Amino acid sequence: MQSVDEQEFSRKPLPNKWSKKEILGHLIDSAQNNVRRFIVAQYEDKPFIIYDQDKWVAISKYQQYSINDLIGFWILINKHICIVLSETSPEAAMRQCETNNSRLHTIEWLADDYIKHLLHHLHQILPLEPVAYP
Repeated sequence: MQSVDEQEFSRKPLPNKWSKKEILGHLIDSAQNNVRRFIVAQYEDKPFIIYDQDKWVAISKYQQYSINDLIGFWILINKHICIVLSETSPEAAMRQCETNNSRLHTIEWLADDYIKHLLHHLHQILPLEPVAYP
C-alpha cells in the first residue's frame, strides 16, 4: 500500500470539522449503508434505510484507526459494492428504497448518487480539484 502521512490524515481543520481519516470513515459508513440499500431493496418492498452520518463518524472513532486499515476497509467494501451491483438485474435496479427525508429512489439512482458522493469526498482527501456534490 502506498505511504500516506498519518499526521496529515489525522489533522482536524477545525474542532467541528472532520479530518481526512474521518472523511474516509464517512465513505466507509456510506458504503455500508448503501450496500444494505442495494441488497434489501431487492427483496423487500421499498425498505426505509437512513443513517445519521455525524453520529456514525463520531461513534466509529475513525481517528483511532491507522490510515492503512481505513484504506483497506474502504477498498474491500467498494469491491463488495461492485460485486453486488454487477449481479443486480436491470429489473432489480428499478426497485426502490426510501432514504433520508422520506424520499424514494431506485437502486440505479442510489448507485449513481453513491459514485458522485464518493468522488466529491475523494477530491477532499486527495490533492485534486474539488468536485461539487448536489
